[in-house]
Amino acid sequence: MSCPLRRIVLALALLLPVQAEAAPVTLCTLVTDAADGRVLLREGKACAVPVTPASTFKIALALMGFETGILTDAHHPVLSWHKGYPAWRASWRQDTDPRRWMTDSVVWYSQVITTRLGAERFAGLTRDFGYGNADVSGDAGADNALTRSWIGSSLRISPEGQIDFLTRLTAGRLPVSARTVALTREILEQSPQPQGWRVWGKTGAAKRPIADGPSADGSGADGSRGAYGWFVGWAEQSTGNTARRVIFTRLILDTRGFQPGDPPGPHARDSLFADLFSTDGLLR
Repeated sequence: MSCPLRRIVLALALLLPVQAEAAPVTLCTLVTDAADGRVLLREGKACAVPVTPASTFKIALALMGFETGILTDAHHPVLSWHKGYPAWRASWRQDTDPRRWMTDSVVWYSQVITTRLGAERFAGLTRDFGYGNADVSGDAGADNALTRSWIGSSLRISPEGQIDFLTRLTAGRLPVSARTVALTREILEQSPQPQGWRVWGKTGAAKRPIADGPSADGSGADGSRGAYGWFVGWAEQSTGNTARRVIFTRLILDTRGFQPGDPPGPHARDSLFADLFSTDGLLR
């Protein structure tokens, strides 16, 4: 190509609009009234499709830990990071208590809990909770049941399953004590919202396994793996003698994968907050 022609081609390329990066796809948003199970909002094609729970499983792990005495309260036990533990974030390389474990989503602390539970008790409690497919066997031949089964591996739960689990948790219908539920509530993210609403919830994120093809989750995405982002929990409002609770879950797929400064879990949380609590939101 001659130099003048090359200059013309380059000039035309600069005039073309830049293609925006694909926005995360909302696979499911589901909001129900805890009192009667009435569906307040249902959007997306994948509300019944089970995928990895990632760090949203920390809610179940907290219940297991408090119920068995592995965890004692919001600040005990304090465990130390050791070489060889996951340190995907710099903040994980420090002493961690149950509250920090939950707010910083510290993977190695989860792994200490599951290791102390042991494979048999861990599997039994997951089944007792009726959590998703209750399969904590991990990847075939990888011996990672106690360290990775809930992160892009064998354990799967659908958005509908998240709603079911959280409904039974908040209604006191899981096989754990009221103290265990209260302690778990205490360490979850608590966020005040307009009109007196208060939120308890947990984010989660994990790479989409290759086995989750582009149509399996209803996303219509291309063959890139991307990353799932979750936000699950409940919101409560008390006005006078009236109390109300809603259960919610949002699952998104970010086809870009994990982006620095824009992880899919917090994106799911923040976008759901906007849809629920903004001026024209569902709960305003």
